[in-house]
Amino acid sequence: MAQNDGLDFEAPILELERKIAELESFSGLAEVNLSEEIKKLRERANKLKQEIYKNLVPWQRVQIARHPQRPLGTDFINLIFTDFYELYGDRTFRDDKAMITGFARINGHPVMVIANRKGKTTRERLSCNFGSPHPEGYRKAMLKMKLAEKFHRPVICLINTPGAYPGIGAEERGQAWVIAQNIFEMSRLKTPVICVVIGEGGSGGALAIGIGDKLAILENAYFSVISPEGCAAILWRDGSKAPEAAKVLKLTAHDLLKLGIVDEIIPEPLGGAHRDSQWTANVLKQTLLRYLEELKSVPLATLLEQRYEKYRRIGQFLEGPLEAIKSERGSGNI
Repeated sequence: MAQNDGLDFEAPILELERKIAELESFSGLAEVNLSEEIKKLRERANKLKQEIYKNLVPWQRVQIARHPQRPLGTDFINLIFTDFYELYGDRTFRDDKAMITGFARINGHPVMVIANRKGKTTRERLSCNFGSPHPEGYRKAMLKMKLAEKFHRPVICLINTPGAYPGIGAEERGQAWVIAQNIFEMSRLKTPVICVVIGEGGSGGALAIGIGDKLAILENAYFSVISPEGCAAILWRDGSKAPEAAKVLKLTAHDLLKLGIVDEIIPEPLGGAHRDSQWTANVLKQTLLRYLEELKSVPLATLLEQRYEKYRRIGQFLEGPLEAIKSERGSGNI
């Protein structure tokens, strides 16, 4: 399927798909049999897709995660859940449209859904602050998680944010404190918590709804302490070095799985989730149902202990001269 908003590295594929569409249209209108030509072009396009999409570099995956046609949290809510009933407000300041929360059902199972909202049109994106929540967005999310805990409903978080909003007003209203509070409260929430990074997973803004019993990530999503552009600006004072920063940040799904940060990579269609949103939603739905089935039978005390241990295991490292470390290992002290 040809896309109007193609990425630079996709240009050869999109050009072939445009030619295929033109030949199919001409064949139908002129009643000329061009099936052989179309077949050859399709074979070329498929081969090119395999070559390009199977060898993506980290920066290209970041670009796919940000694709303007990539399915958003609101899309997955519509495609996966039923009986969604949106809940608003943080009881303190205002309702933050960058965060959407509400009760819903998935295959009949009652759950609480928390998701970042980016918006599709320019007006929506402005009203949602391009998916960057203010403190009231995170307070809103936590209030709804506490409500889910009260009624013994699992929490499902769909993460897609470039990061928390860093403006003066947000800082004045306690942005950093609210993020830290959310991380703390999610670590001890007395109900199953499932988190999935569906697009961008930017810094503390993503972590604030990203602490759970299961953390999965879509194949072309990313999860990072900082955006590649921000990292490049700090390290080299040059935002154009974002591709190099994306490589060293180890932010891709495969890097995160190798590092033990995520539990699973959820596959996407060849070329990205935007090429077949329904297929992606179906795979995501089956993953969520499997997680719910696994977690529902775990005693609450065990669930909380396992969640604690899960995050204690992340980020283990050893310091000191290599020979000393080898000696300690040999003695059984570490």
